[in-house]
Amino acid sequence: MIQVESFEKLGRFRNAWLNARHHFSFGGHHDPARMGVGALRVWNDDEIAPNTGFDPHPHREMEIITYVREGAITHQDSLGNEGRTEAGDVQVMHAGTGITHAEYNRESTPTRIFQIWITPNKKGVKPGWGARSFPKQRADQLLVLADGREGADGSALPLYADGAVLAGTISAGQTIRQTLAPGRVGYLVAATGSVTINGVKANTRDGVTITDERELVISADTESEIVLVDVAA
Repeated sequence: MIQVESFEKLGRFRNAWLNARHHFSFGGHHDPARMGVGALRVWNDDEIAPNTGFDPHPHREMEIITYVREGAITHQDSLGNEGRTEAGDVQVMHAGTGITHAEYNRESTPTRIFQIWITPNKKGVKPGWGARSFPKQRADQLLVLADGREGADGSALPLYADGAVLAGTISAGQTIRQTLAPGRVGYLVAATGSVTINGVKANTRDGVTITDERELVISADTESEIVLVDVAA
């Protein structure tokens, strides 16, 4: 089953420095019909104004993945970690037993990110943070960026969750195939472009819930950058 939630129907939040859309219930936006998909709990589509950002705030028992779409994000946390993650790259924070962090856009232009929260299947872990640069040209394939599934080969950022984050670009008119193992669900967003998944069309920044599908046939109507989360149901 492929279900599409249009970008225009997503939850909204806006203030002087943040323009956000919420794919699932988050903060002041509550929709009992959209509380997440499997172990995926949050997918926020954030635009952060230059020289602003999220001041220090705490988290516990959550795997928080930030995919930078445009610009860069600068991370600081209570463990002393600090780093700048650029467009196309990924950072992962293991909230574990507790961590306080801040995320700032230190750039002169807006930064646009997907912030993805996955419920961990290992609790009580030591908190931590990591970032990784990945090849910017990921044409006509999906690259695993973060992975906590059984059998993960260590090439991606690790997760304390039974899930993975994949991303790549598909050239206009091209098709790729991706499998989902039994007992797993997917959530896909085209950061740019529009795609058709198993015959169902999704436009830019729509949210696509994928259940009871073993193989995904993803065709790009226009050149598209897509992000897919694969999690336990």
